Amino acid sequence: MSDTTTLKNAKILIVGGAGFVGCNLCRHILDKHDPKEIWIIDNLLSSEISNVPEDSKVNFIFGSVADDRVLAKLPDDLELVFHLACYHGNQSSIADPIADHDNNTITSLKLFDHLKESKNLKKIVYAAAGCAVAEKTFEDPTATSEDAPVSLFHDSPYSISKLVGEMYGNYFWNRHGLPFVKARFQNVYGPREILGAGSWRGTPHTVWRNVIPTFIWKSLNEEALPLDNGGNASRDFIFVEDMAKGLVGCAQEGQPGEAYNLASGVETTIKDLATYINELTGNKTSVDLKPARDWDRSGRRFGATLKSKEKLNFSATVSIKNGLAKTVDWTKKNRELINQSIEKHEFMINQFSS
Repeated sequence: MSDTTTLKNAKILIVGGAGFVGCNLCRHILDKHDPKEIWIIDNLLSSEISNVPEDSKVNFIFGSVADDRVLAKLPDDLELVFHLACYHGNQSSIADPIADHDNNTITSLKLFDHLKESKNLKKIVYAAAGCAVAEKTFEDPTATSEDAPVSLFHDSPYSISKLVGEMYGNYFWNRHGLPFVKARFQNVYGPREILGAGSWRGTPHTVWRNVIPTFIWKSLNEEALPLDNGGNASRDFIFVEDMAKGLVGCAQEGQPGEAYNLASGVETTIKDLATYINELTGNKTSVDLKPARDWDRSGRRFGATLKSKEKLNFSATVSIKNGLAKTVDWTKKNRELINQSIEKHEFMINQFSS
């Protein structure tokens, strides 16, 4: 293994740094690693400028990383890059595959091509998707490992584009020596995930994006939590503070060309998730049982954690119940912010509902 990469006094780029994961990563690095500078690129398509930390070390560039004018503003001596930007998420990509391509595939290609001859770059950490390699099953799942086989049949353009990003990164590593490390995300949740963040993306899931913030908001408003397929599906939920530590671990210890799961290793059914959240909020409204989503064959899944523990010294430490409690508390304190973000999309949601 090569020497550990340090973040102290480093020039760091976070693409998608105004997003939910990116802003938490930025705060973690500022608090724990004393960087020289952090540059953030974000077009605010699915994020809010209020998430960007107000710190003299943080430089914000508004725009897409696919724009050459944006790339030209970056310093030439970047040492670490975290590529977290994406077209959020599965449902939005189904509603508009072209927008997903423009914001999930072209962005990765343009960034990797721009960095391919960088002399100072020590690591580029790419937010890969664990769902893209997970087995499609509703039977008893096994933990998805980093070397799981990849199917050519996928449920969403989002899943496809995240895999294409991995393949482009692998190409630039093989061809140009780009120090490309793949961080395979499981389902991240936690504070600063704002329902309705960004612009309308052609579907009500612009607002009702990931399951945990959706359930918490509806539960706090004493609404019935919708359980697709009876809540039998399961996911591996990882708290955002753990995710930030895992991303730093990929930058410090990850080997170029390798993939590492950032996962809790714990399978939680959506039915149990709804129960936990309703208990935390005191919501007594019965759940709303719905049919399975017509596009989703993912079923049950969770990630293997051994490689990341052995190679990165990374393990998730926040339990699902503790993480949910922290997220509910943050949501309560930020209800006005979240409500304003939701309200800006109400007209379009009503149009789609009518």
